[in-house]
Amino acid sequence: MFLRFFSELRQAKVPVSLREYLLLMEALDKDVIDRSVEDFYFLSRASLVKDEKNLDKFDRVFGHVFKGLETVNEGLAADIPEEWLKALTERFLTDEEKAQIEALGGFEKLMETLQERLREQKKRHEGGNKMIGSGGTSPFGNNGYNPEGVRIGQDKSRHGRAVKVWDKREYKNLDDSVELGTRNIKVALRRLRKFARTGAAEELDLPGTIKGTAEKGYLDIQLRPERRNAIKVLIFFDIGGSMDGHIKLCEELFSAAKTEFKNLEFYYFHNCLYETVWKDNRRRQTEKIPTFDVLHKFPADYKVIFVGDATMSPYEITYPGGSVEHWNEEPGATWMQRVTDIYQSCIWLNPTPERHWDYTQSIGVMKQILGDRMYPLTIEGLDKAMRELVRG
Repeated sequence: MFLRFFSELRQAKVPVSLREYLLLMEALDKDVIDRSVEDFYFLSRASLVKDEKNLDKFDRVFGHVFKGLETVNEGLAADIPEEWLKALTERFLTDEEKAQIEALGGFEKLMETLQERLREQKKRHEGGNKMIGSGGTSPFGNNGYNPEGVRIGQDKSRHGRAVKVWDKREYKNLDDSVELGTRNIKVALRRLRKFARTGAAEELDLPGTIKGTAEKGYLDIQLRPERRNAIKVLIFFDIGGSMDGHIKLCEELFSAAKTEFKNLEFYYFHNCLYETVWKDNRRRQTEKIPTFDVLHKFPADYKVIFVGDATMSPYEITYPGGSVEHWNEEPGATWMQRVTDIYQSCIWLNPTPERHWDYTQSIGVMKQILGDRMYPLTIEGLDKAMRELVRG
């Protein structure tokens, strides 16, 4: 079975090596986990999956290979700590409902009755007030109501009255095509690193201290600057209009970038880059910053990232006066070209799914200006974008 698991992971393009497989076998041989499917799932995932983007493929293979090994059994009637039940009683139930439960024999009686019903019931049950089913007033089941119930097989709470929940465990899978969360963005951004030791010498240089002490015959403590990520990043965020639907994703990207890059500068623009940008959207009409000032302020070693859906009229890019907000003396394409001429490392991140790009002419125009360096804002797209910036 384990060999089949290993071979199917390889067939699903999960890069699993023989060494990792042997590590998993060694862990099982040494009994590092309990003999349960759930524990084996986490152990095998930790041993065999090196990249988060392969978690979805791993889960599909795991479910296929080990399907049916874990079924509902006596584990449902596991003991519940008395303190936990008392806390639930005080927090969620009214005085009237507490009296009803005591009249039925208390929580212990509730759990015993559930175990009996599981043994008695042989088929699906709809409605009613006794068996495990849905839409009824039985204490056991889902999509019904009972003040002292046990919810089984329901995707979410409806009345907030279930004492204990036994739902099927579901995991939100990660794949190359899904949109990003802050944690996943941080993982992808870490590819863009260039470490250097700059600043004050405050970190202990252990090899230097050992060497100096050996040469001089006395303790010679040596210090060195801390090793930091020396990458400098300049981000331009498209804001407003069609970008309103992507605010959450852009906020996550911004939050992750501020954490990962110490040398980070950002500005806002609308649709296309023109002669001015701004730092505060609330004051964008009164506190605009000339784009020329930005280009003169930050040297060519900065990595430039544009974030936007590039969805607009093509005239906003290619013609003077094409802007929807003001009269631009020069086309947006001219300003974009100035940026790409100065900064060799320049990419565009587009939150619009890549499959829709061909239907919007302006996206094609902007992609051409960037030399095809436009990437979707997904795990795979961000990974490719960071690789491009590292090469530049």
